[in-house]
Amino acid sequence: MTRLSLVALFLATFLCIVAAKPLTEQVPMQSDGPVKTMDSWEWENCGSEEDGIQIESIDVSPDPPKPGKDLTVKVKAVALERVVEGAYADVTVKLGLIKLLQKQFDLCEEAEKANATVQCPVEKGSYDVTQTVALPKEIPQGPALFFMPHSMLFTLFLAKFVVLANGYSADDEDLFCVRIKISFLKRPFFGLM
Repeated sequence: MTRLSLVALFLATFLCIVAAKPLTEQVPMQSDGPVKTMDSWEWENCGSEEDGIQIESIDVSPDPPKPGKDLTVKVKAVALERVVEGAYADVTVKLGLIKLLQKQFDLCEEAEKANATVQCPVEKGSYDVTQTVALPKEIPQGPALFFMPHSMLFTLFLAKFVVLANGYSADDEDLFCVRIKISFLKRPFFGLM
């Protein structure tokens, strides 16, 4: 079976942050806005209908993800074109307004390193890709206080991780775009959530 490197991208993308539910519980991407899963995370297909890979759903288990625990990611996607060596993704990870990571990943190489179920070359067709990873226990789980010098006030900032991944073919054509927002807050803080 041909293997796709989407899982490797998502593993690298959120530092291993998403997992699976049965296919019957998946919500296909049919809306114009973000797909809300739980209050703690959502994803959005920010690509176009012409992109080489159409991401239909992303599911995680457990939902919500828990720092220090295994996370299973299930991605359902359709490859509209063949994906070969040289395909890559530009990934940016932010916590609130703070950029934590900005890096380019070779999709085929990352899939191989992760021993993903889908590897390059990827032929046209539908794929269900599942991968389990261990989340670091050091993931922040609460709100952060920031000192804002212009206002001379401390500001409570309910930080979320935001992951933006833009994928490109070996010929620099758009493959996909996905934006994921995830929060690891343990519980509501002073009734603000």
